Amino acid sequence: MDQLPVEVIGNILSHLRAAGDVIVASATCRKWREACCKHLHTLSFSSNDWPIYRDLKTTRLEILITQTIFQTSGLQALSILMEDVDEFSASAVIAWLMYTRESLKQLFYNVKTMPNVNILEICGRHKLEILDLAHNSIIGVEPNYQRFPCLKYLSLSYVSISALDLHLLVSACPKIEVLKLVNPEIAMSDAQVTVELSSSTLKRVYVEAISLDKFILEADGIECLHLKDCALEVFELIGKGTLKHFKIDDVSVIHLDIGETVENLEIVDISNFTIIWPKFYQMISRSSNLKRLRLWDVMFDDEDEIVDLETIAACFPHLSHLSLSYDVRDGVLHYGLQGSSCLENVVVLELGWTVINDLFSHWVEGLLKRCPNLKKLVIHGVVSEAKTDEECQMLANFTTSMVKLMRRFTHVDPHFKYE
Repeated sequence: MDQLPVEVIGNILSHLRAAGDVIVASATCRKWREACCKHLHTLSFSSNDWPIYRDLKTTRLEILITQTIFQTSGLQALSILMEDVDEFSASAVIAWLMYTRESLKQLFYNVKTMPNVNILEICGRHKLEILDLAHNSIIGVEPNYQRFPCLKYLSLSYVSISALDLHLLVSACPKIEVLKLVNPEIAMSDAQVTVELSSSTLKRVYVEAISLDKFILEADGIECLHLKDCALEVFELIGKGTLKHFKIDDVSVIHLDIGETVENLEIVDISNFTIIWPKFYQMISRSSNLKRLRLWDVMFDDEDEIVDLETIAACFPHLSHLSLSYDVRDGVLHYGLQGSSCLENVVVLELGWTVINDLFSHWVEGLLKRCPNLKKLVIHGVVSEAKTDEECQMLANFTTSMVKLMRRFTHVDPHFKYE
């Protein structure tokens, strides 16, 4: 250990991250204390890491954090996550950020202060590449002054911000690649809440728990779009056909438009969603390069619309991973076995039910016959705690039928996942 350069020791301490562990480790010897002061580049203060934080008074905790940060030089990543702690004084937090901002590249910040600390004003125009804010307010963004020339990742969780300030903030990040919005509180300026975001560099966008009238995203280079637990009247993506991964989970939207150029789509993952199938099918049917398709617990707005394997096989010849949930409504089976086309390239098949019946086994068998090169089968099921004799018998029959079936398809690796 004596032969280790002090810079290497600093790197080792940085991998510890948690401030409590760093403080204990730095007490090893004089050389390790020097490494902590001069070569530590990552430091994290989290109420989940060290229970003692919850037992300290706020003023004592402020002093402890201040002493620890001020003993370092050149911090590149700082994480301050104190959800369970009472409000800190704004002066202490400002001192921490002012001391580290010249070298800081990553900031994870979830601190309650009184009054609110303007992170953008303090950290703008510096080297930040990752900014993750939670439970804070952003008011009055000045894109010319509060600019983030190096920022690539921006995450806002439970942040209060107006639609205009959100637009200006994204515009103030000329290199942004990843945007994450989780349950933001969008301030209303008029009766209709509309968010318009524009960036030529955005590649990945994740939006969760947002309720808006209109969401317009203009991103020429976007590759991944994920919407979760959202209520939107209109969602519109304006781009140049670079989208590769499109995921929707438990979203209510009246008008959905992801653009006409979708040839580059490789993954489509739809769950807990009501689809107007003709419009949605029209959007994705030209995605001939699609490799993964997941339609799980999906309702079709038009009762006459049926999605069958023939349609899937014809539109997506390169499909390698297919996930479908068993769905019979009014005696009509979606993802039915009409036609005779095979899914030649499918190697992973995921099938599941929410309500099982005796026909599920026959449906699984029919799909296995359509996938001649299948390697892996995953069965997802929902099993209630209280089961009638009939339900127990049905599950037993299904188990028996699957044992017999897999004896015929010995080249397939079966897996079962029950909830």
